[in-house]
Amino acid sequence: MTPKAPPKLLGPLKALYARMLRIRAIEEAIAARYAEQEMRCPIHLSIGQEGPAVGVYAGLKSDDYALSTHRSHAHYLGKGGDLKAMLAEFYGRADGCSVGKGGSMHLIDPSVGFLGATPIVGATIAIATGVAFGVRMKGEDRVVAAFFGEGSTEEGVFHEAMNFASLKKLPIVFVCENNLYSVYSPLSVRQPKRPLAALAAAHGMKALKGDGNDVMATKALAEKAAMHARSGAGPVFLELETYRWREHCGPNYDNDIGYRTEAEFLKWKRRDPLTRCEKALRAAKALAAGEKEAMLAQFAAEIDAAFAWAKSRPYPDACELLTDVYAEAPAPAKAPRTGVAA
Repeated sequence: MTPKAPPKLLGPLKALYARMLRIRAIEEAIAARYAEQEMRCPIHLSIGQEGPAVGVYAGLKSDDYALSTHRSHAHYLGKGGDLKAMLAEFYGRADGCSVGKGGSMHLIDPSVGFLGATPIVGATIAIATGVAFGVRMKGEDRVVAAFFGEGSTEEGVFHEAMNFASLKKLPIVFVCENNLYSVYSPLSVRQPKRPLAALAAAHGMKALKGDGNDVMATKALAEKAAMHARSGAGPVFLELETYRWREHCGPNYDNDIGYRTEAEFLKWKRRDPLTRCEKALRAAKALAAGEKEAMLAQFAAEIDAAFAWAKSRPYPDACELLTDVYAEAPAPAKAPRTGVAA
């Protein structure tokens, strides 16, 4: 169904629509250029899943923190991450956001509060919990958003983090993007039949659930979750239903390999968060003729310039291969002198 937006919400809805449209334009450009074999890193696209990222950030404050997983492009871009630095990272260039050493799954931009993404399933959940603990200890007015897929709820670190966050009433929102699959395995072969929200209840935590492809509904849920966490009442588990269109890893479609049906894909495609926004805006005459095309043209120019810049940057020097890879061990403390010098 197309969301019906009251007049006072049409302005915010258009802004969220523009943000999602930009993210999709960027990712479709990445998919189109990936076959050139110059981006020598795996990519996990968020096409179809723009709603949760944009909606959650709309419900947070700009100085709140966020961390993500391997499918992090939308989370990085939605938080305001630098596009040029992201693309340079894909090309392994020294001006990439991780100095060209991490690729698509190691995005970071501390300047906008995006504190990192890693490919290890569930890894940043613990890091985000630690960040929230630091926020609490410093007395800062911030909330931490930890994005992850429903597959991460099967990891031990997820439960350890949930337990600790609940015990300490940390200001964190655990954002579970439930896209039904962990690689090619549906939820039914991975977990017993019970709602994911039950996991939050087991840890004494507030749980909210909603349609991640409805960006305004997601924004409202995120606002509610952030208010609860920020108040000191404890963390929130926020489950958002969504769906990825492309293959688990790569730029193509993979409905032909049999783990999901074309009918299921088309059903979710009709729930496209961008299409739903556009229909609501056009129905209210809040999206003028040619306005979408103008936005796409603006985004295309930005994207082309960012790709050109990224590909023009130098590669890291070979001497930097191990720089910033391992933490340097502190120098051993000198033992106090004892006795009388000879």
